[in-house]
Amino acid sequence: MANNSFTGTVPIEIRQCGSLHVLDLGGNRFSGDIPAFLGDMTGLKVLSLGGNLFSGSVPGSFGNLTELETLNLGHNNLTGSLPEEIMGLSNLSTLDLSGNKFYGEIPASIGNLSRIAVLNLSANGFSGKMPASFGNLFKLTTLDLSKQNLSGKLPIELSGLPNLQVIALQENMLSGDVPEGFGSLTSLRYVNLSSNSFSGQIPETLSFLHSLVVLSLSNNHITGVIPPEIGNCTGLEVLELGSNSLTGHIPTDFSRQLNLLDLGGNNLTGQIPEEISKCSSLTTLLLDANQLSGSIPDSLSKLSNLTMLDLSSNNLSGGIPSNLGLISALIYFNVSRNDLSGEVPVTLGFRFDNPSVFAENRDLCGKPLDRECGDVNDKGKRKRLIVVIVVVVCAACLLLLCCCFYVFSLFRWRKKLKAAAGEKKRSPARASSGSSRGRGSTDNGGPKLVMFNNKITLAETIEATRQFAEENVLSRSRYGLVFKACYNDGMVLSIRRLPDGSLDENMFRKEAEFVGKVKHRNLTVLRGYYAGPPDLRLLVYDYMPNGNLATLLQEASHQDGHVLNWPMRHLIALGIARGLAFLHASNMVHGDVKPQNVLFDADFEAHLSDFSLDRLTITTPAEASTSTSVGTLGYVSPEAVLRGEATKESDVYSFGIVMLELLTGKRALMFTEDEDIVKWVKKQLQRGQIAELLEPGLLELDPESSEWEEFLLGIKVGLLCTAPDPLDRPTMSDVVFMLEGCRVGPDIPSSADPTSKPSPA
Repeated sequence: MANNSFTGTVPIEIRQCGSLHVLDLGGNRFSGDIPAFLGDMTGLKVLSLGGNLFSGSVPGSFGNLTELETLNLGHNNLTGSLPEEIMGLSNLSTLDLSGNKFYGEIPASIGNLSRIAVLNLSANGFSGKMPASFGNLFKLTTLDLSKQNLSGKLPIELSGLPNLQVIALQENMLSGDVPEGFGSLTSLRYVNLSSNSFSGQIPETLSFLHSLVVLSLSNNHITGVIPPEIGNCTGLEVLELGSNSLTGHIPTDFSRQLNLLDLGGNNLTGQIPEEISKCSSLTTLLLDANQLSGSIPDSLSKLSNLTMLDLSSNNLSGGIPSNLGLISALIYFNVSRNDLSGEVPVTLGFRFDNPSVFAENRDLCGKPLDRECGDVNDKGKRKRLIVVIVVVVCAACLLLLCCCFYVFSLFRWRKKLKAAAGEKKRSPARASSGSSRGRGSTDNGGPKLVMFNNKITLAETIEATRQFAEENVLSRSRYGLVFKACYNDGMVLSIRRLPDGSLDENMFRKEAEFVGKVKHRNLTVLRGYYAGPPDLRLLVYDYMPNGNLATLLQEASHQDGHVLNWPMRHLIALGIARGLAFLHASNMVHGDVKPQNVLFDADFEAHLSDFSLDRLTITTPAEASTSTSVGTLGYVSPEAVLRGEATKESDVYSFGIVMLELLTGKRALMFTEDEDIVKWVKKQLQRGQIAELLEPGLLELDPESSEWEEFLLGIKVGLLCTAPDPLDRPTMSDVVFMLEGCRVGPDIPSSADPTSKPSPA
């Protein structure tokens, strides 16, 4: 009866349920003391009372619950010391007392919980030292003692817990060194020791933790250098070392899989290493309040996923690289309080028009600063003049030749542009849509907007997107921005602007011609492309007015699922499967199947998007090895993560996750590492709780109907696709066959061998 609005006290009549194994009353508004009679229900294995308004202490009768495996009393108003009665429940595997008002020391008898795997005592008032008896909890995987008043050193016995994955001790008063023994806990994924009083240096042994995802040591008294060996933690996504007393340079061999790098508030010196640009997944780079010097590397513009860049309060000099304005995902930018000079790049000044983000740079000028570049102090002018004179004297002849060649090329190019403009005036603006191929400029060798079915020009496209205005952005990804383009004749298209680093023009044209031939009813078909200077690459697609599957599922969850009935969910799954099967039959791998990449046309038919974009963005084999996507967290298969390579089998796994999301309404990212959506579905099936799998909009399905059987078949298909062994997964052609069997029966020919013909409705 969890997550309702029940109030009052727990009725004593529940005691009569003598065979009850699971009692879940969490997430209600029960109040008063926890009933002592619950301790008489000795058959209980799971007791969950968390998220209520219970007060008082834990009843001593709970010591009778010797069969109890899970006890959740978190987020109530319980007080008192940690009950000794609970310490005698030797079968407990999960104990959650977080968010209460318990106080006193953690008793040494906690070591009696020999089977405990998850222990959460966070957000209470426990004080004193952590007992050494924690070393007896050999099955412990998660330890959360955060937000307490714990003090003293960490017990060395913690380093002997082989299964420990999560250590959360932030916001305490713990002191001493960070234990070197943590390096032996090879299963560790999350370590948060922030906001304590730890001192000493960062142990080099942490480099042994190849599974480590989060390491937070900020707001302590840690000193010394950041060990370069930390770059061996290849799975690291979050590294927080702020507000310590670290010195030395930033290591040049950080993992390329970093998503967030926060080194702010330290005493780091030296230059910003070029190697940071290899962290292709980096979304946040915070190096503020250090003593970094040198120039801002132009290579930072390669971080196409970067959303936050803070370099403020350092000693950086030189100009601001103009290419930083090409990072389309960037929403926060700050270079204030440095020694930067020159003009603020126009693109950055336009996007970040707050003068404070460029302030306190003595020789910086231009918008949005109030200082015009002509008003820079005379000293700076004299220095630049001397440099110019020296350069002219040393290389006068070479400079003269270069200028002559440049002027000659400029006049020649202007002549071509005038000729093209004249020809454009003499020709109609647009040809009929039935032509086999159209070009948006003349055939004089200049850049062209190539369309496969109709003619539109580059100028019309730029006007249709309002100069690629922010308000016309439909979506963002590692492959650039997608804009809505509304043309004067009423036609609407989607224009994808690829990021810098795409293929050269000739190779780009060849690859775009190839991708344009990939046509299927359930794929987004490439309608045209543009390749021209300065490194501008555009892809033209049909506009999908009904958004993507992620948005549709979110709307369904807010309307009790009635936005999506069973036939519609079935057709969506079948459409995705048909499109993916066609790609596999064409020896192509998608690599990132997820709800955001399933788009809907005006008739709500599913179209799989964002395939083959790696072919149009990777420039060299070296970049191919580091830039190719293997999927999105929650949808990517385990073997794809390990190998760093997407395969047809990993596509099938991702489809299976999407299938389970579509049927259950649960999001893949709602779950933890210990229980993903696949494990959750299997657990409901094993318990016989099939109704738990149903989205609210599907609850009206009759268990005796054929639609109920179809739903169960869909669940089984999703589980088959997510088999741990890739060899056990069906092919997408098999999946299409199974899903079509839901509706057409075995006697009707299947489209398991996908073609470009329209799929039957």
